[in-house]
Amino acid sequence: MQRVLIVLGLLIAGVGLAWPWLARLGLGRLPGDIRIETASGGFYFPIVTCLIISVVLSLLSWFFRR
Repeated sequence: MQRVLIVLGLLIAGVGLAWPWLARLGLGRLPGDIRIETASGGFYFPIVTCLIISVVLSLLSWFFRR
């Protein structure tokens, strides 16, 4: 469990450091992401981005378990 938490922390830190380059991929602005903006505020839910990230992580998890 300790190793998993350490690896997860390093992965999150790595994504945070690489975010300026990852933002250029267009994740978070895909067709199907829900964005509602009004004069008093806004709501944003990147549903398609979440689905893509989930599929990629599932495939990576399946690949590394084999």
